[in-house]
Amino acid sequence: MDQHFPSSPAALRNRAPIAAVLRDVLPVRGLVLELASGTGEHVLHFAQALPDLVWQPSDPSADARQAIAARLRADHRDNVRDPLPIDAALWPWPVEQVAAIVCINMIHISPWAATTGLMRAAGQMLPPGGVLYLYGPYRRADRPLEPGNAAFDADLQARNPAWGLRELDSVIACAAEQGLIFERSIDMPANNLSVILRRQ
Repeated sequence: MDQHFPSSPAALRNRAPIAAVLRDVLPVRGLVLELASGTGEHVLHFAQALPDLVWQPSDPSADARQAIAARLRADHRDNVRDPLPIDAALWPWPVEQVAAIVCINMIHISPWAATTGLMRAAGQMLPPGGVLYLYGPYRRADRPLEPGNAAFDADLQARNPAWGLRELDSVIACAAEQGLIFERSIDMPANNLSVILRRQ
């Protein structure tokens, strides 16, 4: 199916390691909202790997939502909803209550307002103990930035000065302002991190 739709090489590489983490941290049942779903390859893989959850993809791009919808029509999976138009920086969102939120490779490819909007929404929408899962590259105070991530950061900022790798401590502090507590981070392939936050 991948050859007939827009595809992300990064999504194809990282979807299985991410699914393994999600299996440990997500609830057994409920609605999981994915932000910035892009090609839809992540959400369809997760829906297959975790079939007792209902998955809600979203993306601010109409082209991305059309691609996701086309994948859904071809896949015939009944635990994935039609994609929603959500811009993380704008409130309110067109979904009321979720069991968990998943956000992969968005924070560094968006203005900081998208991160603050994500944390605000998660603080209001998640139930107590609900998980906000983040994935991507981060700057960490206790170690130098890896050469590959430094080059990636420079490329991002050249494309848009509002983009770039964020300090993990700054993201955690932003989350804490909205009642989200940092639980742990997990080293992932290609110098990425899984970051687990929970609502108090």
